[in-house]
Amino acid sequence: MSDKEVKINLNVNKDDDGANVEQSAEARAVAADSAKADAEMAKLSADLEELRQTLLRRQADFDNYRKRIEKERFEDSKRATARVIEGLIPVIDGFEHALAAHREAEYDNYRKGFELIYKQLLDNVTKLGAERIDPVGKSFDPHLHQAVDRAETTEHEDGTILQVFQPGYVFHGRVLRPAMVRVAVHPSPASKGAVN
Repeated sequence: MSDKEVKINLNVNKDDDGANVEQSAEARAVAADSAKADAEMAKLSADLEELRQTLLRRQADFDNYRKRIEKERFEDSKRATARVIEGLIPVIDGFEHALAAHREAEYDNYRKGFELIYKQLLDNVTKLGAERIDPVGKSFDPHLHQAVDRAETTEHEDGTILQVFQPGYVFHGRVLRPAMVRVAVHPSPASKGAVN
């Protein structure tokens, strides 16, 4: 080979090395861009997943808030209704006393009007959810009844309610007013000795 051929070969080799260097630099740039794009994609995916989780938590918080508010509204409604019923109980008592006082014939028309009003009032209070406590013949329960008198007797079981002086009222399990009652009590030997 001549010197000229060797120089041409060297020049060709230099050109090949330059092209290889250019190609590897370009490949590195593409690889770097690809890695950068992959990193950005991973970051965006992580951000998206974090936003989804935040949205789910917010929705759960809002559902809990809504349920709590609905429960509080229901409880407030029950308390307001209970206050109305508590205000009407003395009116019902007044009607009962008025009806009991006038049993004469000249008060018949007057009495019929009172009975109608009394029945309507009692029906409406019952529709609101109040239950009347009339415990004659039942066992005394201090949560529902208030003993204002006791009668010593052996004809009834100990603690049996003999008479109701004033009926009680319950509203959704809450006692608005306990029933005032007379309770049967078995005589004790000590009380017999005190009498003699």
